Amino acid sequence: MTRRRWIADTWNEARTTAALTGDQAAHLARVLRAQPGQIFDVVAGGFLHRAEVTSVREDEVTFALHEEHAADAALPVHLLLAVFKFDHFEWGVEKATELGVARLTPVLARRTEKHLAQAAAKRVERWRRIAHEASQQSRRSDVPAIDDPQPLAAAIQTVDAPLRILLAETEEENSLLAALAAAASSQNVALAIGPEGGWTAEEMQRFSAAQWQHVTLGPRILRAETAAISALAIASAFLTS
Repeated sequence: MTRRRWIADTWNEARTTAALTGDQAAHLARVLRAQPGQIFDVVAGGFLHRAEVTSVREDEVTFALHEEHAADAALPVHLLLAVFKFDHFEWGVEKATELGVARLTPVLARRTEKHLAQAAAKRVERWRRIAHEASQQSRRSDVPAIDDPQPLAAAIQTVDAPLRILLAETEEENSLLAALAAAASSQNVALAIGPEGGWTAEEMQRFSAAQWQHVTLGPRILRAETAAISALAIASAFLTS
């Protein structure tokens, strides 16, 4: 039987003990009615352990960490995702996390609606909670980094991946799969996906100047969150094969 997995909020330096606090502790204590002696999988500092509950309070559940287990690494993909309607964006964050993305940078693009751009900074902690919950649900051993929202010029400066791929509606020939196949299989990858209405010509030029390859996902026009999921699924199949 698969054990429930938790990502610890705190742990000691030797990784012999760990704890859940806040909402996680309350859920484990009130809803799941955890008891000392129960065994779970707990991730502490990126390492997966078999863990035994040692004490239960509504504000803190503590564990003794036992043997370490092998854990899958995150997909080596940095996703630049333009901010769009928050309910769709949050769904994209959740699914990108489930698919293994290592880092996600919300981008305030030229065509990001003004009220969304203004409110994005207040939503980032919610996006991080969504990523945390999705990581546990999908049994990841880490949580993707969710950066603060930032303009495209700043976001591009955060990218250090050698392979940089821009999904562009104007590209008709070079496919994402072809771009991945032409690169080393172990290479870190950055993917950029624009807002509703796509990137502006000026933004496309900025990507080109920073050595981003323009690719297509095919002839259909996809919603931004659909494009993100499709691109990550293709990247995952290629990078983990």
